Amino acid sequence: MTILPWQQQSWAHLCDYRAQNRVPQALLISGNKGLGKQQLAKQFAFSLLCDAPQNNGLHCGHCDRCLLLNAQTHPDFLQITPDEPGKAITIGQIRGLVTRLTLKPQFDSWRVVIVSPADLMNNAAANAFLKCLEEPTERTVIILISDKPACLPATIVSRCQKLVVVKPDKEAVFAWLKEQNVAIVHSDVISLYGLAQGSPLLALAYSNDGTLTLRNDCFKAWIDIAKQRRHPVVIAEEWHKLPNSSLLFWITSWIIDMIKCCYPINADWLYNPDLKESLQELSLQIELKELYKLYDLILASRQRLNTQINKQTMFEEILIKWLELNLVK
Repeated sequence: MTILPWQQQSWAHLCDYRAQNRVPQALLISGNKGLGKQQLAKQFAFSLLCDAPQNNGLHCGHCDRCLLLNAQTHPDFLQITPDEPGKAITIGQIRGLVTRLTLKPQFDSWRVVIVSPADLMNNAAANAFLKCLEEPTERTVIILISDKPACLPATIVSRCQKLVVVKPDKEAVFAWLKEQNVAIVHSDVISLYGLAQGSPLLALAYSNDGTLTLRNDCFKAWIDIAKQRRHPVVIAEEWHKLPNSSLLFWITSWIIDMIKCCYPINADWLYNPDLKESLQELSLQIELKELYKLYDLILASRQRLNTQINKQTMFEEILIKWLELNLVK
């Protein structure tokens, strides 16, 4: 593990905590997805647990405690994550943590707990977790990681020190992707930057997993519906099998870009600069107020995404509305 280029300021802040002997008992690390918050938290945890950290604050990697960390057997390093991706962190997990924290750390340094994603604690778990913050135990540091800190209860957030990892500028992302030997053309890098909302690790992942191709295929289907070449219900049946959160973000970005295209605008200001010509053509066919209505529907759908809503029905509603907007001339 290393400190990523855009994390240098955050790392310096964490090192100051240790240098000043002011390590917080509870720390909330937040920021957009794809900025390496988990990696940063682990580096800080390893640094606190290491017997002989380096001058730059990183763990040495070869002391007995670092060997235990590398083998994932250090008794004073605890991680709380959902049992399954996307599922909630349960009250049973938090009760187990509370029980373990009643015991003293086994070594004479810190004990570190990482809870990620912290916003996935259900209500019962969050209420039980509050006990950890209200009654902190000896030499224990609790690190919460969240892409959505606003979803955390205010009672938890108020008891944490905050560290926000900021995304780097576009040029820094381009330079870092180049260092990773990503074999993509410059125009695709620009598109990936927009899709990843400026998060370098997401952009790198998207370059490797064919996300850009999938987005282009979905956009083609979006256009085909507008031109009445394909039926919304058929597309909805295909789309509900795809990653829903990514797809709803893409649709949202197309709507936002179409609204922007109603005004003179630089392509660099769009989420999808490579699609500007098609988006501009579509925006000319629909009244601006109707685009805003569609945008409201998308936002409502995104809020319902983690509920028991039928995803196929949700996409049918969106795509039928999109078709209706294009039928009104």
